[in-house]
Amino acid sequence: MAATVEELYRNYGVLADAKEDLSKHKDAYQVILDGVKGGPKEKRLAAQFIPKFFSSFPELADAAINAQLDLCEDEDVSIRRQAIKELPRFASGENLPRVADILTQLLQTDDSAEFSQVNTALISIFKIDAKGTLGGLFSQILQGEDVVRERAIKFLSTKLKTMPDDTMTKEVEDYIFIETKKVLEDVTGEEFVLLMRILSGLKNMQTVSGRQQLVELVVEQAFLEQALNPTDADSVDRLLQCTRQALPLFSKNVHSTRFVTYFCEFVLPSLSLLTSPVAELDIQLEVCIFVGSEMSPYCGDMDKLEVNLNMLFEKLLEFMPLPPEEENGENAANEEPKLQFSYVECLLFSFHQLGKKLPDFLIDKISAEKLKDFKIRLQYFARGLQVYIRQLRVALQGKTGDALKTEENKIKVVALKITNNINVLIKDLFHNPPSYKSTVTLSWKPVQKTEAAAIGYKRQSVEDIGATATTKKLPTNLPRRNARQIYNPPSGKYSASIGNFSYEQRGGFRGGRGRGFGGRGNRSRGRIY
Repeated sequence: MAATVEELYRNYGVLADAKEDLSKHKDAYQVILDGVKGGPKEKRLAAQFIPKFFSSFPELADAAINAQLDLCEDEDVSIRRQAIKELPRFASGENLPRVADILTQLLQTDDSAEFSQVNTALISIFKIDAKGTLGGLFSQILQGEDVVRERAIKFLSTKLKTMPDDTMTKEVEDYIFIETKKVLEDVTGEEFVLLMRILSGLKNMQTVSGRQQLVELVVEQAFLEQALNPTDADSVDRLLQCTRQALPLFSKNVHSTRFVTYFCEFVLPSLSLLTSPVAELDIQLEVCIFVGSEMSPYCGDMDKLEVNLNMLFEKLLEFMPLPPEEENGENAANEEPKLQFSYVECLLFSFHQLGKKLPDFLIDKISAEKLKDFKIRLQYFARGLQVYIRQLRVALQGKTGDALKTEENKIKVVALKITNNINVLIKDLFHNPPSYKSTVTLSWKPVQKTEAAAIGYKRQSVEDIGATATTKKLPTNLPRRNARQIYNPPSGKYSASIGNFSYEQRGGFRGGRGRGFGGRGNRSRGRIY
């Protein structure tokens, strides 16, 4: 029978006055437990009274937790909030993992205040016993409903970094790594990004060996042991997402060799066939960015260096046109090739980086005829660059502050950076023998003050560049000195899509295996247990 408000207060008084003799008043505590069967007032009192005396009646622990759990699922939101607020008081000893599991399930609430209460409760028990709390969280991530799984992962990705050092011990971090590896066996694209963010933030992952372990996790997700189907948008998207997660991990001690090798063997040869489910993404340029700049500086020893370098060389040739044929001493205007600066910057930089590992490639590994052809292309590109660089410098001269923030000037700022980079790299390759000593800061990287001063104007970071730059055309009225100097400015593909480049995912793993690649259907909310 449900207890009344008066009975609840009376029995509360009995327990409060009993002090050390609480265990003798089991019947009084049972009356308080029965308060969950009453009306709204009785339930609110029960939500407060049950946890207050919980520790004094271990033989009624299960009954007390179940009674509080009933209140956590009450139709009255104010009763639920009160019950949830008190849940951490049950989190002691062997009960803590169960409380953590219950709170994790309660993350599915759509009430913002209630959701905040659950987060606060989880944080409080995390500080009591981090490993026990993680046990409840990971239990639901691995076995719970989709909405609970999603919110539990997001909780970890946002809250772990706020936990004090004495809570995030080595033992706790090792446990997080082990459990996260289990989750990574079956994830969606968004989950993968969040889980990698969790692992990357752990102190024990900041070491060389830690970062290497993270790279190995990404390699498993990227399916680098399989050939890529360039027309399968989902496979391409998966590879790019995984690569984005690996990029920040690479260093002189953590090599990108497996990724660079894969891109050279399976991606670059099919560059024109690549498809992506993200409509606004210039997929070909993104691949060139990955290979040409973000990965190539950290590539270690390659088993097939000459083969891969030749593949990169052939792809570079595709974007470095021959001069147009001359007719009666003049070029036919309709034959002027398009110079795609961003592609050339990336591929030329990558060739320059990998070329250091095989410096005699342009001397002994290709035919004299192919080398002559390459130098003609370099020379034609270099002449066009000189004309364009002069024009851009004149256009930007004296402009600072707001004047550089116009869309047109943003485009010119990036174009000048790109063309300067290409010019430096071409000069290196024209040396006899070719040199690989110059260094450049790629156009979408933050610019050092000394570089900006050398160019003579205030340059912005590429992150400030607007998205429309990829579709803009630069001025076409460039001066001509002779037929060889004809230069057609880029008609589209350069710079701004680099400006929008991010390591974050742009889609989701779609299709494939398990829950994340097709997914398992959401189930209706059931009884929390």
